[in-house]
Amino acid sequence: MKIPIIPVNQTFVKKGRSASLNYKAICIFAATGFFLEKDTYFNDLEALQPATEYSVEDDFVKSEKTYWKWHYSPRDISFKQASEEFAQLFEKITFENLRNKKIILPLSGGLDSRTQAAALGTSSEVNCYSYKFANSFDETKYGKEICNVKNFPFHEFEIPKGYLWKVIDKLSLINQCYADFTHPRQMAVINEIKDLGNIFYLGHWGDVLFDDMGISDNVSPDELIEVLWKKIIKSGGLELAEALWIHWGLDGNFREYLNERISRLLSSLEIENANSRLRAFKSMYWAPRWTSANLNIFSNNHSIVLPYYDDAMCKFICTIPEKYLAARKIQIEYIKMKDQRLAEIPWQSFEPLNLFTYKSFSKKSRLPVRAYKKVKRILKQKISGEKLTTRNWEIQFKGESNDLELKKYLFENDKFSNLVSVKIVKKFYDKFKNENEVKYSHPVSMLLTMSLFSKNIL
Repeated sequence: MKIPIIPVNQTFVKKGRSASLNYKAICIFAATGFFLEKDTYFNDLEALQPATEYSVEDDFVKSEKTYWKWHYSPRDISFKQASEEFAQLFEKITFENLRNKKIILPLSGGLDSRTQAAALGTSSEVNCYSYKFANSFDETKYGKEICNVKNFPFHEFEIPKGYLWKVIDKLSLINQCYADFTHPRQMAVINEIKDLGNIFYLGHWGDVLFDDMGISDNVSPDELIEVLWKKIIKSGGLELAEALWIHWGLDGNFREYLNERISRLLSSLEIENANSRLRAFKSMYWAPRWTSANLNIFSNNHSIVLPYYDDAMCKFICTIPEKYLAARKIQIEYIKMKDQRLAEIPWQSFEPLNLFTYKSFSKKSRLPVRAYKKVKRILKQKISGEKLTTRNWEIQFKGESNDLELKKYLFENDKFSNLVSVKIVKKFYDKFKNENEVKYSHPVSMLLTMSLFSKNIL
């Protein structure tokens, strides 16, 4: 069994016959939102690792061998050559996997899906869609503009408030509770979008491969650990993990345990460049255990193609100088090369600027535009009479009906109460409701995930 460099699906095997819970692993899950390395909910179950070939018999690993490692071996090439090589590789992956298929392409205001749209040329077998939250900004407009340029059919969906409770049990079985439930908004409309074609063309992980990590290339190993710690620990997550650690009577303390795990994994990466090293860490441990966890929502309905997950793309990235990967340069250049009209569509992160003008966004001359957008947002909130929805959890947890459903799962599940004390659950629920809903939305989301795990998996 050969596991890809970035696996689309998590594969689990037995490593013992004790079905006891792995409480330390669950604490990391509570803090970060994903299980680290081989960890699962159980001591006798482990996840097979990326870029590794296994011999498995009766669900047990008999032998394993890593066949490829992340590295940083930049070639002495020009930016033009790097962009042209990307174009050739990206289109090769696209055409080989999508030939004679009816393609379903999600579109956003970012660059990953726009790059995909550029690669599809003038194909007539493409259906696109975008969605937006109820009472929020119209994020579907970018998809509409892309489809107008490409002459692709476009479908617009609105994610309604409280949709989660109608699908949460099904979702918990799809992702086996290895990710929380606040992010996979597509569950609200999957029955509609699956009818648009017979294969999903998804842009996950492009923003990681084709950008820098926002740090100096020369960050020291100790500084990199601090950076990574800040990136993976969710708001309120450390507080929840430490509370669970004490509640379950685990030896030592959580901070030291997680710090040792992160240090060991980072030190195993033989990459000096800090940006490349951090990208490798995220691709090895974050993508397979968090990003991939909810891909089953798509693959349960159709085959899926992820060009940025492709082994060849991962190998290509390791040979490209970091200065070309930083700030999405290659994707931007590709879109400009393929279709100038696509590049002229505003980039959501820098609206109203596009791929030709976005670099002036931070200049003082843009301040009036940014002020106008803020005023527009405030006026829209006043007209609607309520705060605009801008975060995933707001559409699932806020409001009276949502709160009733949330409390049902948090406080009326006896199996969950046996796993996590009602006292801890109430503490974080109260902090979410009364102290800081932004900070404590993650702990509440993780407790909800554990409740569903107790109900449907345990």
